Amino acid sequence: MTKAPVEDRGTYAGAMTTTTGSPQPGVVAAPMKPLPGAENAGKPGYYTVKPGDTLIRIGLENGQGWKDIARWNNLENANLIEVGQVLRVVAPGTTPPPVIAADTGVVTRPVTSTTITPSAPTGTALPPASTASGAKPVTPAPAVIAAPAPSAGEDDLNFIWPASGSLLAGFDEARNKGYDISGKAGDPVLAAADGRVVYSGAGLRGYGNLVILKHNNTFLTAYAHNQTLLVKEDQSVRKGQKIAEMGSTDADRVKLHFEIRRQGKPVDPARYLSAR
Repeated sequence: MTKAPVEDRGTYAGAMTTTTGSPQPGVVAAPMKPLPGAENAGKPGYYTVKPGDTLIRIGLENGQGWKDIARWNNLENANLIEVGQVLRVVAPGTTPPPVIAADTGVVTRPVTSTTITPSAPTGTALPPASTASGAKPVTPAPAVIAAPAPSAGEDDLNFIWPASGSLLAGFDEARNKGYDISGKAGDPVLAAADGRVVYSGAGLRGYGNLVILKHNNTFLTAYAHNQTLLVKEDQSVRKGQKIAEMGSTDADRVKLHFEIRRQGKPVDPARYLSAR
């Protein structure tokens, strides 16, 4: 995989230096150019890029498609993001979702003084963010608020099992962010609900040939380790439609790794799938 160019933002443009590398006295060093979006660091609906990030991973972990994030941030080159760069991860004109603690159910929202209204080819790997220097953003302390009522239709999706095999491994927030389902190479992998394909490719390390579906503003599902991908990005799919064939790419055996993500956070599929 071709690495993205690294932009060194730690040098002083125009400053003369001694043999020790220190600026000479009396020479004014040009200020470092601020990273894109730095003024939005810590605000709800924005994400600060960390080492190893790609747009694909940022999209998965924020419940969005990578192409949408690239468009919202006017990225000229979707293959180049920098550590410390701040990206919008909610659609302009929408309100960022509250943060829900998995263990307590307490809903928090960052405190702000203002109201925030909120070209890479398909199937290719987007390089990880390049390391750059710069001040770390300070996230405001969260304030506890009452949980808003869910929007109609957002939390009542009727998911189906994406494969017919037995369960190899269940959900474990620390070690397994979804279900591992057994099967044979070539077995059908089905869309768990109606949705839109926001990723189809092999650009996310550890997932092999991967399909990600966006179902609404709340839910994504991910289908990993496939042998063959049968859908393309931006394609609409129906619940039960065959979207891939099971395989063992980037895995130790043939299996389907299936995730349900609510607002980008992995949740136990048992909460949404019928028992069998």
